[in-house]
Amino acid sequence: MRLSRYFLPVLKETPSEAQIASHRLMLRAGMIKQSSAGIYSWLPLGYKVLKNIERIVHEEQQAAGHIPMLMPTLQSADLWRESGRYDAYGPEMLRIRDRHERDMLYGPTNEEMITDIFRSHVTSYRDLPMTLYHIQWKFRDETRPRFGVMRGREFYMKDGYNFDIDREAAMHAYNRHLVSYLRTYERMGLKAIPMRADSGPIGGDDTHEFLILAETGESEVFYDSAITDLHLGARPIDYDSVEQCQAVFDEWTAPYARTDETHDEALFEETPEERRRVSRGIEVGQIFYFGTKYSESMGAKVTGPDGQVVPVHMGSHGIGVSRLVGAIIEASHDDKGIIWPEGVTPFACGIVNLRQGDSECDAVCAQIEAELMTAGLDPLYDDRDERAGAKFATMDLIGLPWRITVGPRGLKNGVVELTSRRTGESEEMSVEAAVDRLVQIYTS
Repeated sequence: MRLSRYFLPVLKETPSEAQIASHRLMLRAGMIKQSSAGIYSWLPLGYKVLKNIERIVHEEQQAAGHIPMLMPTLQSADLWRESGRYDAYGPEMLRIRDRHERDMLYGPTNEEMITDIFRSHVTSYRDLPMTLYHIQWKFRDETRPRFGVMRGREFYMKDGYNFDIDREAAMHAYNRHLVSYLRTYERMGLKAIPMRADSGPIGGDDTHEFLILAETGESEVFYDSAITDLHLGARPIDYDSVEQCQAVFDEWTAPYARTDETHDEALFEETPEERRRVSRGIEVGQIFYFGTKYSESMGAKVTGPDGQVVPVHMGSHGIGVSRLVGAIIEASHDDKGIIWPEGVTPFACGIVNLRQGDSECDAVCAQIEAELMTAGLDPLYDDRDERAGAKFATMDLIGLPWRITVGPRGLKNGVVELTSRRTGESEEMSVEAAVDRLVQIYTS
């Protein structure tokens, strides 16, 4: 993509309404524009990151055997009355009445709707286990929407729902989701810690939140520092294996890690003092097991192997896709701007032409752009007639992890400069070596 043809409305000044780093930087980098309180338009740069995060979530969910679908944003209030949550949910639910005076709502979550879909089509245990998920916009009418996409009213979320014959099978689904979430976050360059949490209006006794440690986090967290040394990495996981998924669950939940809502000081003190940590965290996902809470009230039952009709055991599992954009920035930025991990970056690298209009510089930049695109990478070529300082500032602000700088002086020696946004380190090398290095980074 040529920057001269791209829509990137960067701001030089920090907007006064932005209170945290991610909100400031998303506005300054031209990623979002507020439409109304807690509701944003996603501009091209922000939209690319959002879709990259969505792609990773889809890939890891399907690797775990979960089936994608799509449910609507508007739901019938009658379904929520069946479960008993329509009046209990509170003012965060946006209630609507259509032209025929039917009560509707803008979905804050989808337990009722997915249960209705399941009960309409599944009647036998032979169709279990089953996990369905979708990624969809949701709405919760927050009292004080703030912090940009971190606490918006409209948000993009993956929510999945498992249906199993009994608690044992449902807890395997719970563990399977925990493993798939760990892998998802690691691919985004994040250390997300599963912490024992409170279920809130979703219900159920078993639930873990995934939190990223950050000073701007909304939750106070208490944890054993040993958990920050754990990495799932590329270890092979058979998601059908109860033993493998249970082993990962045990490994990640053995160290103490809880939010303030479930903190137990006596248990925390059993952790060696030198490993006890108190910090703040940003929630980026949560998994729940709630048994037959919805299946009993809404009649989602199957015939079991013994011929008895029983309610299915369920769980729900969410990842805040749009919230993750802000959370990644909170975890990865400096005073110059964003620092994107390679897994979610909007462009693989930036190409900076120090002398636009110079025939040799123009030709080499075009060559690099073409070779990277041929290799399947998506570069952003700054071909504007701007000062070098302005081009570097833009690249630092939008946070592309790598930058190739092309100038007359370097080309005289047959080299360009490859710079890491994270470390600031630069290395001179040939065009071919720079392209090969980037291809290796993104394909290894």
